[in-house]
Amino acid sequence: MLDEPEAGLSFMTQIKLANLLAELRDDGIQVLMATHSPILTATPGARIIELDDDGLHSRAWKDLMTVALYRRFLADPGYFGLE
Repeated sequence: MLDEPEAGLSFMTQIKLANLLAELRDDGIQVLMATHSPILTATPGARIIELDDDGLHSRAWKDLMTVALYRRFLADPGYFGLE
């Protein structure tokens, strides 16, 4: 089980971890992970379950709230008050 494994990891290190997780999956190893990282949730073959105010829901990566927030930020940091 991994709890927020992206804490302290750079962008590229998160990508390396996602690839390692995919290799583990290929070897038949299951990993349960809690994360806010859109990079780690993009791990190939991952089953993604998002927790929101209405409970637990299976989601596609593109439909995750964290992905939407990162996209919004990258498109316009000023939207979040950063100018």
